[in-house]
Amino acid sequence: MSKFGAMIMGPAGAGKSTFCAALITHLQLNRRSAFYVNLDPAAESFEHTPDLDIKDLISLKDAMEEVGLGPNGGLIYCFEFLMENLDWLTEALDSLTEEYLIIIDMPGQIELYTHIPILPTLMRYLSNPGALDIRMAAVYLLEATFVVDRAKFFAGTLSAMSAMLMLEVPHINVLSKMDLVKGQVKKKDMKRFLTPDVGLLDDDPADRSRRLAGGAEEDEADEARRPDERDQIMKGSSFRKLNRAVAGLIESFSMINYLKLDVTDEDSVGAILSYIDDCIQYHEAQEPKDPNDEEEVEDEDEE
Repeated sequence: MSKFGAMIMGPAGAGKSTFCAALITHLQLNRRSAFYVNLDPAAESFEHTPDLDIKDLISLKDAMEEVGLGPNGGLIYCFEFLMENLDWLTEALDSLTEEYLIIIDMPGQIELYTHIPILPTLMRYLSNPGALDIRMAAVYLLEATFVVDRAKFFAGTLSAMSAMLMLEVPHINVLSKMDLVKGQVKKKDMKRFLTPDVGLLDDDPADRSRRLAGGAEEDEADEARRPDERDQIMKGSSFRKLNRAVAGLIESFSMINYLKLDVTDEDSVGAILSYIDDCIQYHEAQEPKDPNDEEEVEDEDEE
């Protein structure tokens, strides 16, 4: 019997725990069961108490004190410890039925989603038919305020692409905290963010104002520097060329699209949930059997 789950990811401050809470509330209002798993060993407060909390296995504070690691090293240690004790996950999740949506709340350290192979291994374990057999979807949140700074938006989009390539499961990208950018971005511009368009860098108002305000000063400073020193500093035209190269890479792959999320709007949360359900084929598993199929089974039994 298949199970269903969603791994909520994204950089620090993207609103992952807030989205998890809104998702659980929405499920409860619609009489659906949720099983909330917190895998952030540094998280302290929750709107909904986790059904399973990694701090019951190991906490970041304990890892830092006992092993003498910093915050990022301690986080990696906690996940390595988790991977050595996967029975802890199995015992909690194995008995869940297909009625549950397993919501896994992840930490915000970006290295987990870029180059460290722990998460792909964990995802394979969760979705392996020989193990937990959970139909998993990855949900990557990026804060909508990133659209105000175009370069930051494309950098965040690159991290979302990295997570998509690493995890190799159905993947949804979400612009969270849409309520914070109301009135700041035109509707036609927002459409270009939802499907990233490299042309956004050409008319970045923030970049344009920086150039107008500091262009003369930069030119004078550039003249004062030695040529070799000037080439080593990533700013001005060199920085813009790098941004365009990154944006062009994203656009050429044509893999990244965003959904809009406003957790203060129940319809918005419900829309994201419907996309998750489609990814994990939740409704297909809930559909009743065809009456004709049942009649055929009965006929076979009589024979």
